[in-house]
Amino acid sequence: MTQFDKSKLPSRHVSVGPERAPHRSYYYAMGLTEEEIGRPFVAVASAGNDSAPCNTTLDAQADACRRGVEQGGGMPRRFNTITVTDGIAMGHQGMKSSLVSREVIADSVELSVRGHCYDALVAFAGCDKSLPGMMMAMLRLNVPAIFVYGGSILPGRFDQRDVTVVDVFEIVGQYAAGTCPIERVHALEKVACPGHGACGGQFTANTMACVGEAIGLSLPNSNMVPAPYTSREQIAVAAGAQVMELLAANIRPRDICTRDAFENAARIVAATGGSTNGALHLPAMAHEAGIAFDLFDVAEIFKTTPYIADLKPGGQYVAKDMYDAGGVYMAMKTLMAEGFLHGDCLTVTGRTLGENIERVTWNPDQKVIYDARTPITPTGGVVGLKGSLAPDGAIVKVAGMHRLTFEGPARVFDCEEDCFAAVEKRDIAEGSVIVIRYEGPKGGPGMREMLSTTAALYGQGMGEKVALITDGRFSGATRGFCIGHVGPEAADGGPIALIENGDPIRIDAEAGTIDLLVDPNILADRRSHWQPRANDYQAGALWRYARNVGPASKGAVTHPGAAAETHVYADI
Repeated sequence: MTQFDKSKLPSRHVSVGPERAPHRSYYYAMGLTEEEIGRPFVAVASAGNDSAPCNTTLDAQADACRRGVEQGGGMPRRFNTITVTDGIAMGHQGMKSSLVSREVIADSVELSVRGHCYDALVAFAGCDKSLPGMMMAMLRLNVPAIFVYGGSILPGRFDQRDVTVVDVFEIVGQYAAGTCPIERVHALEKVACPGHGACGGQFTANTMACVGEAIGLSLPNSNMVPAPYTSREQIAVAAGAQVMELLAANIRPRDICTRDAFENAARIVAATGGSTNGALHLPAMAHEAGIAFDLFDVAEIFKTTPYIADLKPGGQYVAKDMYDAGGVYMAMKTLMAEGFLHGDCLTVTGRTLGENIERVTWNPDQKVIYDARTPITPTGGVVGLKGSLAPDGAIVKVAGMHRLTFEGPARVFDCEEDCFAAVEKRDIAEGSVIVIRYEGPKGGPGMREMLSTTAALYGQGMGEKVALITDGRFSGATRGFCIGHVGPEAADGGPIALIENGDPIRIDAEAGTIDLLVDPNILADRRSHWQPRANDYQAGALWRYARNVGPASKGAVTHPGAAAETHVYADI
């Protein structure tokens, strides 16, 4: 067992010297011995709770991690943080809390580690915002750290096919269109989510789980293991043991998450047809490391990345199938072979990404992951856009789409509820470009996802017959011609705030453009009459978030980041 010198570790401030006798008394109260108090203190942060199946196995996994930490000579200290689970927050005012929760998670982990002077961190997360929130905290604190995903849910079965929660969102649209009886809705909702784990398609949770491995913060081929599998316990133990190796070698998250590592992460988002939210979370994570990596940097990577993983919602398979096919490293094996990845990036194994990939043998018999030489499409499943409607950029997921250009008249809504009501009434004409605005990070506040609306449109058969643009976000489960993260947002007086019903809008996902086809003089006149709008959140966490949040193109972050640091926590 490695012997650690606590005189160089943060935990010396709470456990070493006569003046820390009061602090040690608390540890004795919890049953620790003098020898155990002399070990490094390792934070084991869990987003476990009863809010949703994404999070229900996390505490057990975190407890298993304790064994690995102890085997490696550390003293585990577990604590919990919150989640806001998007599938339950979706379609109502609760979704305004979702993106804000990412910051609260990062902040709460930071504060707990700072307050108790922990030396290392293993973080467990399951639902969308908790994954980047944990990884942001790891980069902010810069103590040796490993990220562990709780695992995906197994697919449900309905009509002899695999289904996910997205099918339930979409059947709501079928019911509203009068093409599906309520009994069928109830039958599907009871079987779509058969147990523990996060949403099974390549939605935001699985996208960011892939990022964890590609960027080097997770153990190889650990994150695609479904939540119910008993091997998740072994992964948790291994993470606890390995974080002690990182502590001994002083390998920190910012050593791992270099600019090249962020490019690798963006590659895996595009190559797997991942969530557009990847283009929000990667800049936010980079911000914590002091790396300039915004929406346009992400989009440049997307432009040259082949789409190779046939995953829902654009494809036909779920996370379990990707795991069976060989996992994230199988996808990275073929990307590496074709020169799309930086193989010299360090990972939490202590080896480089390239060295980890060398241990993987390509499986030509699996059906989920295509060879990068013969991809599903030659460019990525996610595309960045820019133009007169979005000078600060926008993002669209094109995986599985047949139509990559769209032009039509605007149909404008100032909040998601009004748009959803129009969709339910079938009051949206084919060929329309639906605009949902004042839903950005500041204007929402909270930058809501629009899955209820997009899924209802798809369920009505309108998925590719209309386009939808918003300064809010889309779920990773969204499919259809849906453009999010439009910036500047309406609350900041961006061009999206000036659109009127009937204005022609042109979107070209092949060229990467999005334009409002209105005479600049007319727009200037509209701007002279435009007034900022107040929202209903004039106190509390959402008010504070709206006052501090920056643009979506830079990750919707709320503080200056590592570029403004004068010291790093890990060096106290």
